[in-house]
Amino acid sequence: MTEEEKPSNFIRDFIDEELAAGKHSQIVTRFPPEPNGYLHIGHAFAIGVSYGIAQDYKGKFHLRFDDTNPEKEDTEYVDAIKEDLRWLGADWGENLFFASDYFEQLFDWAKGMINEGKAYVDDLTPDEMREYRGTLTEPGKNSPYRDRAPEENLELFEKMAAGEFDEGAKVLRAKIDMAHPNMNMRDPVLYRILKAEHHRTGDKWKIYPSYDFTHGQSDAIEGITHSLCSLEFEYHRPLYNWFIENLPVPHTPRQIEFARLNVEYIITSKRKLLQLVNDNHVDGWDDPRMPTIAGLRRRGYTPEALKEFCERAGVAKRERVNEYALLEYCLRQDLEGKATRRMAVLDPLKVVIENFPEETEWYEGPNHPADEARGKRKVPLTKEIYIERDDFMEDPPRKFFRLGPGREVRLRYACYITCTDVIKDDEGNIVELRATFDPESRGGSTPDGRKVKGTIHWVSATENVEIEARHYEQLFTKTNPNEVEEGQTFIDNLNPDSKNVLKVYGEPELANATAGEPFQFERKGYYILDTESEDGKLVFNRSVGLRDSWGKKQQKK
Repeated sequence: MTEEEKPSNFIRDFIDEELAAGKHSQIVTRFPPEPNGYLHIGHAFAIGVSYGIAQDYKGKFHLRFDDTNPEKEDTEYVDAIKEDLRWLGADWGENLFFASDYFEQLFDWAKGMINEGKAYVDDLTPDEMREYRGTLTEPGKNSPYRDRAPEENLELFEKMAAGEFDEGAKVLRAKIDMAHPNMNMRDPVLYRILKAEHHRTGDKWKIYPSYDFTHGQSDAIEGITHSLCSLEFEYHRPLYNWFIENLPVPHTPRQIEFARLNVEYIITSKRKLLQLVNDNHVDGWDDPRMPTIAGLRRRGYTPEALKEFCERAGVAKRERVNEYALLEYCLRQDLEGKATRRMAVLDPLKVVIENFPEETEWYEGPNHPADEARGKRKVPLTKEIYIERDDFMEDPPRKFFRLGPGREVRLRYACYITCTDVIKDDEGNIVELRATFDPESRGGSTPDGRKVKGTIHWVSATENVEIEARHYEQLFTKTNPNEVEEGQTFIDNLNPDSKNVLKVYGEPELANATAGEPFQFERKGYYILDTESEDGKLVFNRSVGLRDSWGKKQQKK
């Protein structure tokens, strides 16, 4: 999608209006991940929105970790998130922050709210708090501890911070309105007691601020102009604004919500993704079947393909589900120009070319048919070769333009061969073919200009490299993996055939591939050399096949 094709959206309209009114001198956006898991494709979309806005308006972009829950956070996730953003091309420069950087300031502001009578320490149990909170149709009721004097609240809060109470014994709550129609405004929790080791602050803190109390204030401290977040935070916006209005913050950011990215066959709940990892349904966060950025990268997705997909999905106010076929289309479009061409046979059938010389002959094939500057590679042809089993039929129909008894085909880049005999085992299975070649067809043509309709790929049966090819399908069988029957969970929708491992033979040049390098196995699909390839073992993950259902469907419209 070109710059001219990019549509405007309501976020840009808001910003344009504010800039025209002179409200901002510079646009500042941020991405605030929780370091409790790996980023997924939905995060890639959110990053693209916030970083794209900052780039397009020549503003600043911050990466800030919302590290307020030490029980679920880890430096592994911090490092992985930074790696993912770098790979996506989102450059935060010197603007790397942590919510834990602001713990002292938030603590002081909380004490200020207590002194102003806007916060109180509550002794209700979690169950009692839920009961007092009310429902969507019934107002809540005030806690019996709501009217404690500021002096008592401050003393109790200091003792909470000193670790003098057990976890769950007390919380600090904002004093807003227990009858408010928005449940988020019914005296939300600001601090809870949690005696856990923090990955940055160690055991310094015995209390931790809530997300709602931390989020907006962190934006304000950093001078964020536009807090761009997914649609589920729309009902948190009144609370976001209430804190901004009732605290002495240095800036007043504006929260704007947009619909998150949903894709067929994909779940983006970090809780469920963690369950897949912990219960060994997948081989880690970077399993190529996972919708994590690490998994997509390992499968062979490129930053450019993901960016194109996100731009085509578009920024909207209404939830929608994007086609998985569009995601694959964007990858094919990108890899078409990037992937080096090689031949590999996935389901080998041996062919003995009986009149071929005993010595090896070498032929040239382009590294990319549309880019001569990328040069050519040498491909060895020998007396024994492998072809794809489905490139031969013993009794082919009239329009089958591949190999059959008495039929002639072109070996890609090499010569013409004709099948002369079919060898079967005792059970009638075809195990080998015999053939002859036309010596005058070397190079793929003959002096008399004879044409053949079929061209097939091949590899030498004696001069090749053995490859472990991992073929991946969607991890789930349903377009909506969360759609389950009574008594089931999303686990019941896992696809038992989501991973298949094949023994493949490839041309020798594939031995020189480097990890992460994309290839097109001619006529078969796009592959990437996996990071597990070492000690002479070649492992290729199939990124996507060559067939494009989405693109063809668009052409018919």
